[in-house]
Amino acid sequence: MKKITVTSSIDGSSEPSLFQLASGRGKRPLLVGLHTWSAELSNQVDKMLPLAKRRKWSLLLPEFRGPNLTTNPRAREACATRLAKQDIIDAVNYVIKHYESRIDTANILLLGGSGGGHMALMMAGYQPRLWKAVSAWCPITDLAVWHKENKNYASHIAACCGGVPSVKTKKEYAARSPMTHINAIAKACVHINHGKWDPSVPSTHSYTLYQALTKKYPQATVYLNIFNGGHDLHYEEAFAVLDSYVSSTTQSALTK
Repeated sequence: MKKITVTSSIDGSSEPSLFQLASGRGKRPLLVGLHTWSAELSNQVDKMLPLAKRRKWSLLLPEFRGPNLTTNPRAREACATRLAKQDIIDAVNYVIKHYESRIDTANILLLGGSGGGHMALMMAGYQPRLWKAVSAWCPITDLAVWHKENKNYASHIAACCGGVPSVKTKKEYAARSPMTHINAIAKACVHINHGKWDPSVPSTHSYTLYQALTKKYPQATVYLNIFNGGHDLHYEEAFAVLDSYVSSTTQSALTK
């Protein structure tokens, strides 16, 4: 994949992404793949690139301020800040501008698992009309709750949010949690998938979000799949579901 550098439209920083243009001629779908919580932009190359090539989709892998870890000097800018979210939008706009004749802007897809699933939901809320479909796997939906549940990641969550959950940091945790953004997420087409036995992020994260969202917006194009498994992203299944939306004129469900 080709490394590209995109200037942030917010703070002017230079942000890296990886990009692979689809083979062939004409406009093709664009898949935006999101790295996991502890990783950087190359994290999804081996898994996503072969499947994107098979379908002749272009693939964009943005970094959005790096891993959500204490070791990341920009941890406060990562983890679904406005800066991180806009990095993804800026990267999408960059490839559309530079490959205008090759990117089908009506078929822009989004996929992520774990921390990437968290970010996929946050991006569904940030720009719900941009994505033809969003596939989020094993996502964290409430960072304050996850801070209590997973001690292995507690220090990293705190590093991103400016401290442990408290009155002082409450707004930071809420702003970076999909549960806060259900009004906007309801405007997107979203498939949420979660392993029933997930040891890292309990499936209650996805279930609670889905229940809250569909209770308030029963007509929302949002679907929940609780599967027999753990902290997994089933790539073939994810690509197949996203593929079902490509070139579709409506964002209808696979089944009723």
